[in-house]
Amino acid sequence: MNQPTAVNEPTLHEYALGLPSHPAYIYDLRGLAAHAAEIRAALPGTELFYAAKANPDAEILRTLAPHVDGIEVSSGGELTHVRATLPDIRIAFGGPGKTIEELSLAQHLGVDRIHVESPRELSRISGPADILLRANLPLKTPDAALTMSGPFGMDEPGLDECARHLAGTPGLDLCGIHVHLASGLDAPAMLDLAAQTRDWALPWLDAHGVRDPELNIGGGMAVDYTAPDSRFDWRSYGKGLPANPVLRIEPGRAMTAYHGWYVTDVLDVKTTRGETYVILRGGTHHLRTPVTKGHDQPFETLTANGPEIRATLVGQLCTPKDVFARDVLVPRLSPGDIIAFTMAGAYAWNISHHDFLMHPKPAFHYLR
Repeated sequence: MNQPTAVNEPTLHEYALGLPSHPAYIYDLRGLAAHAAEIRAALPGTELFYAAKANPDAEILRTLAPHVDGIEVSSGGELTHVRATLPDIRIAFGGPGKTIEELSLAQHLGVDRIHVESPRELSRISGPADILLRANLPLKTPDAALTMSGPFGMDEPGLDECARHLAGTPGLDLCGIHVHLASGLDAPAMLDLAAQTRDWALPWLDAHGVRDPELNIGGGMAVDYTAPDSRFDWRSYGKGLPANPVLRIEPGRAMTAYHGWYVTDVLDVKTTRGETYVILRGGTHHLRTPVTKGHDQPFETLTANGPEIRATLVGQLCTPKDVFARDVLVPRLSPGDIIAFTMAGAYAWNISHHDFLMHPKPAFHYLR
């Protein structure tokens, strides 16, 4: 696991310049805590669970814990890690393809809710357990960056089958519905989706005898990598959410993305067939976000300024897909210059293929 290095430097920029080696991640824990507190304040009456899949780093989890109602996990490994890191935190267990062993572990370690994805998955739970059924609803999600269809959740026949099973199984309690249909939506789109989900879910739950229902409307709040200073409008989102039923949301990327840097240095600069390439230590095996999202990762050059040129920033991997940012403006860089990729606090290190080519792993540092 990552060995934390506590630092007390006044800025990320100053600390990054003093790093003894590269590549390295820097997590801005004080900035994250302030951001989480603002989100919490904007959501009175709404339960806030952090989706650990975005970044399960133990220091990230400890920083968020005072500001959230719980953590959402999507595997037995995440469950074990979160429970060891935060022994008393409430946990919701979601994700498709849960094994019998994982479901047994969930009951052994104590989870707040299990999000059931299919009738077969439900049949693997012996109880006792509080259940949310994940619904795959045919709702429109225009402008979504990612839609969660196909294997995620159930349509009406599957939901009805689960409801009948729950009605006849003592110890298994149907508490409500879980829905996560899309990612990358702004506040108005998220509110519209919440209203559509509520309009469907409440009559369905009432028909199945759930008198005090819960509705988990997931995450998916937009993060714009082309505009690093922009933020999801948590205040208008919180004001627009309905007062009932009990609502829970599960943001991940929108909480932590802004509070991580991936810092590395230039190894080589070369021009081939008229195109300039800046080769950086490390690569997308450390920071896979730009590959998975298909974007240019925002960055700052920390040690160079002056006239700009167009160049493509790449890593050390033996693949043309190892690209951080393509055909972007940079000052004239030389070996040893330092670049910091911003917005690297979510789906970055933890989603990357660390062992490809067996390069050294980055260091981890924490600004408190």
